[in-house]
Amino acid sequence: MPARRVVIMGAGGRDFHVFNVVFRDDPATEVVAFTATQIPGIDDRTYPATLAGPRYPRGIPIRPEGDLAALVSEHDVDEVVFAYSDVAYDEVMSAAAAAMAAGADFRLVGPRASTLRSSRPVVAVCATRTGCGKSQTSRAVTRLLAGAGLRVAHVRHPMAYGDLEAMRVQRFATLADVDAADPTIEEREEYEAPLRAGTGVVVFAGVDYEAVLRAAEAEADVVLWDGGNNDFPFVAPDLLVTVTDPLRAGHELRYHPGEVNLRMADVVVVNKVDSATPDQVETVVANTRAVNPGAAVVRAASPVTLEDGPPLAGRRVLVIEDGPTITHGQMPFGAGTVAARQAGAELVDPRPVAVGSLRDTFERYPAIGPVLPAMGYGAEQLRDLEATIAAVDCDVVIVGTPVDVARVVRIDRPVRHVTYELADAGEPTLADVLAGPIAEWARGAGRD
Repeated sequence: MPARRVVIMGAGGRDFHVFNVVFRDDPATEVVAFTATQIPGIDDRTYPATLAGPRYPRGIPIRPEGDLAALVSEHDVDEVVFAYSDVAYDEVMSAAAAAMAAGADFRLVGPRASTLRSSRPVVAVCATRTGCGKSQTSRAVTRLLAGAGLRVAHVRHPMAYGDLEAMRVQRFATLADVDAADPTIEEREEYEAPLRAGTGVVVFAGVDYEAVLRAAEAEADVVLWDGGNNDFPFVAPDLLVTVTDPLRAGHELRYHPGEVNLRMADVVVVNKVDSATPDQVETVVANTRAVNPGAAVVRAASPVTLEDGPPLAGRRVLVIEDGPTITHGQMPFGAGTVAARQAGAELVDPRPVAVGSLRDTFERYPAIGPVLPAMGYGAEQLRDLEATIAAVDCDVVIVGTPVDVARVVRIDRPVRHVTYELADAGEPTLADVLAGPIAEWARGAGRD
């Protein structure tokens, strides 16, 4: 029988993992191409032969998602596999319609087929949407694990935007390690904060997650899977914590694969209860109970803290926010805006003076408010970010992303950084629901 020809739709993350785990060594299939979207500059590359394996001596081309119908026709494709995250259900079905109209079957690969098994206990922190608060929840879980004497490795969801061969397995124990990898701003947002937390955690990432996981296991008593967007884990969890966002109440049942995380969760964190209305919180709780009545529900707050700097009351400020949260995450603002409003500042809208790729970003995501997304997926975009900041007439720049943006672009105005950590907002707390598993893992590691 001829091999079944496959195209994998992705965004530089799950697509490569699904290929590695499900298709790379399967003689019954031939992956003829990946497609790419969401992230600028990740198409028109090649998944290298060193990662693709001996069945693909020339590697696998990565094409823009807009080429999907042409790829199906050109290669007589039998099956299109959808393998990226934080996508509304109507968009997933639109992709299915495009694949099927072109003549191919359409497939979603689930957890059973695509998750790796670890020799260590695994806590996974995932979400129902980008920007729910996974990172701060991961830091909170890490503090609890480290407090029990456990060595923790963060295995971070991939962001395969650079040299894929060089990124096969990445290990970050210091900020210098992060700098040496020449990462994008989005990667810095996820790698730097855990290292600054003082818990001794080591962060692992990369492209080949079998190798990434084995490297992490060698240094840890417990592996913490730190999810990306609203993707489900690449590693089978012993405990799955899913974070929800009542500011987008209802989205937990309308976005792929966030609802998968909600239904599988052992613990559901309803975050941002300090910002949401009671009705929004109760909507998320009710939706959780409807699809996963056995999950423990934890209410949490996400208070913001402004680091020291010039006063903000009555001052004109530019707010720089986390990029993915306010682009495909569809939040018009983030923590920086909350902090600016609490301090009595006047927000200056950067949209009229946005430069180059930043202008394109605002056009692509019209729901963004009067804030600047911290976009920096390459040298050109970093230059555009720097030029846009310089063009805004403001007194102070407020940075609401975990990255110290002033380390990667020049800012000629005073800067105030915003931090945010998970805070208890009712009972049971996260510590309450994790106490039993953590005690068991500590005994197993000889740390009790």
